[in-house]
Amino acid sequence: MATVNTTIAGRQFRLACEDGQEEHLLVLAKDIDGRIASLRTKFGEIGDTRLTVMAALMVSDELAEAARKIRRMEEELTAHQDARVVASDRAKAASEAVVGAFNSAAERIEGITKKLNASLGNGVAIG
Repeated sequence: MATVNTTIAGRQFRLACEDGQEEHLLVLAKDIDGRIASLRTKFGEIGDTRLTVMAALMVSDELAEAARKIRRMEEELTAHQDARVVASDRAKAASEAVVGAFNSAAERIEGITKKLNASLGNGVAIG
């Protein structure tokens, strides 16, 4: 387990994290510190606890919005996948109909060719 030292809202913190996550934790701490500094600029000195709670609420709001977007995107993805399946089924049915039509036409042509050959007798054969 690794540890990092960081400053948030003017206070030093020693934080533990998994090995290899040190840089990520520092980036997160810097983000929180920046949010608190921004809130302090907007609202003045209203207390570290209130500023920290406000920053946490901002992060939570962003997380909730991201979760809503993910749910909407998952719903859209499911709808697109369903539409793709329907389109694929329609394309398969259309392909089968075309194959059936060609087979039917080929059978009719064969029948006509046989009738013509029979009517010509020993003359020139067609096909």
